[in-house]
Amino acid sequence: MGERIVTTDDLYEFKMNLLEEIKQLFQNQGKMEKKWIRSNEVRQLLGISPGTLQNLRINGTLPYTKIGGVLYYEYHEIMQVLERNKIHNHI
Repeated sequence: MGERIVTTDDLYEFKMNLLEEIKQLFQNQGKMEKKWIRSNEVRQLLGISPGTLQNLRINGTLPYTKIGGVLYYEYHEIMQVLERNKIHNHI
C-alpha cells in the first residue's frame, strides 16, 4: 500500500467540507417540525387572526387538544387540512 502525503491544501479542503456539512445539519435541525404547536404558532403559520382560528376550531376544520387551558394542534393535521382544501384552477 502506497503512502500518501497530506498537504495543507488537502486539510483546508477537508475543513471547508466538514464545516459546510455541519452548517447544513444545523439549518435542517431548525426546519424540523414540531409534533404539537400552540395557537400563536398556528396563527403565524397560516397568517390568520385569533378569531379566524377560533372559527376553524368551532366548525371542526382544525382538530385540537386542550390541556389545562392551553390549546395544541398537531402540525401534520394542519398540513392535511391545507392539502384537503387545495384549489386547482385549470384554465
